[in-house]
Amino acid sequence: MSTIWFKEYTLDYLEGLRNANMGAHIGIRFAEIGPDFLTAKMPVDKRTTQPFGILHGGASCVLSETLGSVSAWMTIDPEKYRAVGLDINANHIRAVTKGNVIGVCTPLHIGRRTQVWQTDITEEETGKRVAISRLTVAIIEQGTLSTQKETVIVSRES
Repeated sequence: MSTIWFKEYTLDYLEGLRNANMGAHIGIRFAEIGPDFLTAKMPVDKRTTQPFGILHGGASCVLSETLGSVSAWMTIDPEKYRAVGLDINANHIRAVTKGNVIGVCTPLHIGRRTQVWQTDITEEETGKRVAISRLTVAIIEQGTLSTQKETVIVSRES
């Protein structure tokens, strides 16, 4: 089966990318790698809700940016390029107070220098749409950012 990914990635490998970063902090877990999509699960709990007890819109954006950035990275040669977010927007459609949400990220455009990824976020229990988000990503050459990590550390310790 053909895929859009640069090489074959596993969920175990992607989970290793979560060490010591925002995704790990709020409990995002990668769930499925399809031929042209990536999914992740995020809890709706004290880490991801706002003061009124509903899923924080910023947490939905973090889920979307995590999925979109990792998806973009999976389509490029990681030895030569990096994927960095340029713009994100989200429409928050329905409140969620407990359980988990599932993000399904699919490409709208995969270009040489820019990519656009859409993430549809649904409530796990009901399947109802919670939010929809679009992320625009720039593809830059390795070393372009003066403060970037030299290498991506993959570890299952978190």
